[in-house]
Amino acid sequence: MKNKLYYLLFVAYAATIFVILAINGVFTGQIVSPVNLIINLAFLLIIGILLTVSSVSFARINHTTRELDTARSAMIRGYKEKGNQSTVVDSSNYAEMFSGTELRRALYRYCVRLEKYKTRAGYSSKADIEDFINEDLIDRVGMNYFNSGISGAMTGLGILGTFLGLAIGLGSFQGNDIFTISDNVGPLLSGMKVAFHTSVYGIFFSLLFNLCYRSIMADAYEKVESFIETFRQYAQPSVTDSDADAAAMLIYQANMATALKELLDLQKGTSADQTKALEVIVDRFLDQMTTGSRDSFARLSQALSDVTVSQESVNENNRILTAAINELLAANQRLQETMTQVQEEQAALSREIGDQRERLDRTCEDIGNQLYTFGQMRKLYEN
Repeated sequence: MKNKLYYLLFVAYAATIFVILAINGVFTGQIVSPVNLIINLAFLLIIGILLTVSSVSFARINHTTRELDTARSAMIRGYKEKGNQSTVVDSSNYAEMFSGTELRRALYRYCVRLEKYKTRAGYSSKADIEDFINEDLIDRVGMNYFNSGISGAMTGLGILGTFLGLAIGLGSFQGNDIFTISDNVGPLLSGMKVAFHTSVYGIFFSLLFNLCYRSIMADAYEKVESFIETFRQYAQPSVTDSDADAAAMLIYQANMATALKELLDLQKGTSADQTKALEVIVDRFLDQMTTGSRDSFARLSQALSDVTVSQESVNENNRILTAAINELLAANQRLQETMTQVQEEQAALSREIGDQRERLDRTCEDIGNQLYTFGQMRKLYEN
């Protein structure tokens, strides 16, 4: 259910629209402030657009994770159908696993890497699927660069609505005496109503979106990790061991030792038998030496070739890793500069909010004093 949690956003969005329309008297036909209604609907429209774009990315994440779950189940089922034998995924059958573009492209890059390690005896090194299908792929499919800023954007909309409502209320507040000031209290309160409404649903949607987004991403990361573990167990080829070459060399040395022992035993026999047996042993020794040397040198040549390919791959990986580290350091520096700038802007915004609050307090205090004075004068006038 975690991957469907974003449906809750649209339920809350529809409920918020209904409440705003009811508060502004749309259903009763008594709209108190058209400006208030228009501003609220404009802000809700912006929030609706943001939620729609995010829902598209969440749907892509769900499609990707479903494919991973389907592929995981297929690998386990194929393993059991073949009598507990693994099915190696390579360039010949990779297209059967996924239908999505991102996953298929990632699996293709894995197969290309795997082909570099392939030898006649097997695979000389391991290509890990996690290097290609991982959390970074989920972030890219789910538009993490966009969704990570939605929560802050909604909070910013709420703050913007606050200042906009205060600006509207204070802009309509005019007058130099208590008689005209009392007439402008209504527009001031109407502007404060805009500020209050936008702040409330801006912060509400920010918190709700953050909850849904983190739950969906956590569920997707769990499914990726489960797929990687299953792939390593059932579909990733094993690396060829060098014990076979060592065993061949031992056999070759044992044959040589046996031949030398027979030569020593022949020294005890007759000269003719020794000569005849010696010819047979020499011929057999030469045949064994020629066959063993040819096989050993062929395996040695193949091993050296595999080592060269592996070394080239390691060098390429080191170069890519160095470039990635440099990019990461540069990105980290840019992030620190951005965070410093954001902190400065937040400090300036906090100071501005404090100033606005002080001016509002002073204005309210003046209004209260003037209303009190007006009441006293009215009593005096009535008396």
